[in-house]
Amino acid sequence: MSPGGGRTPILIKKAVLETVAYRSTDLPLNGLPEIAFLGRSNVGKSSLINQLLGRKKLAYTSSTPGKTRALYFYRVNDAFYFVDLPGYGYARASKEEQRVWAVLIENYLEKRNPLCGAVHIVDCRHRPTADDLLMARWLRFHRLATITVASKSDKLSRGALARQLPEIKASLELSATEELLPFSARTGAGKEHLWSAILVLLKQHKRGGE
Repeated sequence: MSPGGGRTPILIKKAVLETVAYRSTDLPLNGLPEIAFLGRSNVGKSSLINQLLGRKKLAYTSSTPGKTRALYFYRVNDAFYFVDLPGYGYARASKEEQRVWAVLIENYLEKRNPLCGAVHIVDCRHRPTADDLLMARWLRFHRLATITVASKSDKLSRGALARQLPEIKASLELSATEELLPFSARTGAGKEHLWSAILVLLKQHKRGGE
């Protein structure tokens, strides 16, 4: 059981950092399905991945935004990958660094055949930024199956969270049928629901490849 998150619908027997890709030639070639994790550089992607996998220090977390400058491939149960992408919206990165990251990320999201969906993470405490909205529109335009997560839900009271979620949905232009899943990397709240959504993406990808 995970604190506040219910029973995880998958047993994590193995989770390892297998590949760090700085260029497209570094990407794995084994064809295992992949789930990409996207969000601003300070939104807590690595902490969320660690909570999902039940590992405290597998995905590197840092107090310095913008540390993730490559695509990090975490192989899970030798069955699929979680892929931690560079955070967007990091102003201190040089223009050249931002250009290189953008090309790498866009090529990956547009052309990567094993990619079966994305987890787009926003901070539940704040109104989505222009970069958050741009990413949501980009994912929608390219018809990439996306799970939208409102992270750091433990930072708000239950009432404040209930008021905030509809505002975030509206700001991201999510439809009535598109869920916004609250999640806390600290307590595990929302873990079961997020895992269930991820497993749906993996199953849909498997059926599509048959």
